[in-house]
Amino acid sequence: MSAVRQPAILLYTRTTDYRHASIPHGIAAFRELGADQGFTVDATERSDVFEGDGLAPYAAVVFLSTSGDVLTPRGREGLRAHCSTGGGFMGVHAAACTEYDWPFYGELLGGRFAGHPALQPGTVVVEDRDHPATRHLGATWDLTDEWYDFRSCPRGTVRVLASADESTYEGGGMGSCHPLVWAHQHGGAQVFYTALGHTAEAYGDPDFRAHLLGGLRHVMPRHAEGPPAGA
Repeated sequence: MSAVRQPAILLYTRTTDYRHASIPHGIAAFRELGADQGFTVDATERSDVFEGDGLAPYAAVVFLSTSGDVLTPRGREGLRAHCSTGGGFMGVHAAACTEYDWPFYGELLGGRFAGHPALQPGTVVVEDRDHPATRHLGATWDLTDEWYDFRSCPRGTVRVLASADESTYEGGGMGSCHPLVWAHQHGGAQVFYTALGHTAEAYGDPDFRAHLLGGLRHVMPRHAEGPPAGA
C-alpha cells in the first residue's frame, strides 16, 4: 500500500522592492508548522514555478512578504488557474505591496498597501473569533508591528476578522474602518490575508503562529482543523 501524500503549500518570498529581514524567520515558522501539523512546505523565490502546471502539487500558495512585481505574464496565468481550480491563496504582511499593476491580484488579496507609520506597539481588535485564525485570541491583541494602511477599506467585500485600534498608536491613516486581517473567496480560491508579521520576533510568538496556522486551515479546507499549533 502506498503512503498517503501530505498536503503541500508553496511559500513564495520573492521581492523586487523592499525586502523584510523577517522572511527567513517566517520560512522557518511555516516549516515548523508543517512538520507539526502534517503538511509539506516548499519555499522558493523562483517565479517559473508558477508557469505551466508548476502549481499542480500545491493545495495552497502563500505570499510571505513579497514585494514589487514578482510574477511573469505566464506566472500570472498560472496563479489565476490555480485559483480557478480551487487552490487556496494566503498573503502575509507585504503581500499587499505586490503586483500593483495586475488588477486580478489586488482583487484576489482584497486590498492594496498605501503606507504605514513607524514600527510601534498597538492593539488589534478581534472582531470575529469564529475563525481558525482568531479563535485562540481574546477580544484584543497587543503587539508591535507596522500597522499597514490600505488604499481603501475592504469591509463589505471581505469577512473582516480583526482591525487596528488607531487610538493605541501614532500615525494611523484609516480611522474607524481599518481592517488588518480578513478572509474571502475570489476567482474560485479561498483567500486569507493578514497585514501582521513585520518583525522577526512575531514568527516565534505562539499566538502569531496559531494565527498563521488558522489562515492556512482556511485556504486548505481539505486539510481542515487538526490539532492546534504546538499540540
